[in-house]
Amino acid sequence: MRSLLLVLSMLLLLGGCSSKEPVKHLAAEAAMVQPGVTTKAALLATLGQPNGRRTVSPGVEEYVYYADRKGVFSGMPVVGSWLGNKGYEMIIVTLHGNLVTDCQFRTFSESDQDWVHDFSWEDVR
Repeated sequence: MRSLLLVLSMLLLLGGCSSKEPVKHLAAEAAMVQPGVTTKAALLATLGQPNGRRTVSPGVEEYVYYADRKGVFSGMPVVGSWLGNKGYEMIIVTLHGNLVTDCQFRTFSESDQDWVHDFSWEDVR
């Protein structure tokens, strides 16, 4: 009985290491995009289709790529759904015609908003 519990515990822990989704490293991919040099075709070949896009003005588009930053235990069955993600990463690429003119990499996490609870708010009169 004891060895059965040990084996089941190990399977549960190792099950958290498996992933069906390909891992994206947006920071490394953002470093490959060079404003003023990278073309739209090269961008799509490097990063693939964007998660979102919008037209800023005639001839100017923004492509948005994002990926969740998963926690260590987020892939584990049962426990992973409680622990959640650590945040997410985002690349915003601005295209003017067929040329990249700007590329911004950003990271976000829930702890970014912790200052709201620590700040001493005063009423403005």
